[in-house]
Amino acid sequence: MQGILYEEPSVWQFFFVTCLLGGWAAWMTGKACAQTWRSVVQLFAYLLGLGIAVRFIHHALFGGTMFSLHYYIVDTIVLMILGFIGYQYTRTNQMVTQYNWLYERASLLSWKPKG
Repeated sequence: MQGILYEEPSVWQFFFVTCLLGGWAAWMTGKACAQTWRSVVQLFAYLLGLGIAVRFIHHALFGGTMFSLHYYIVDTIVLMILGFIGYQYTRTNQMVTQYNWLYERASLLSWKPKG
């Protein structure tokens, strides 16, 4: 997988920077967008910028390439997955809590009308 998903010599560096640090930031970005009722398009734009920040951390700490389109896309896809899950999880909690007479939880990431 080295060379396809990450360029560092160890998968743990990729996991730490992209999945742990970047994933936490993406989750919190998704949560913040949902709590302030922002659209998914705005979340998408924020996560594109976060992908650049994660590439910079790879470059600054581990000597990775800063301007690599391939690794930027890989990092950003991981961030998008975690960010959109955080967004949907928070939005589901909002809908079933604030509009409990209208909606009930269908799953962890969705709601349905009561009836």
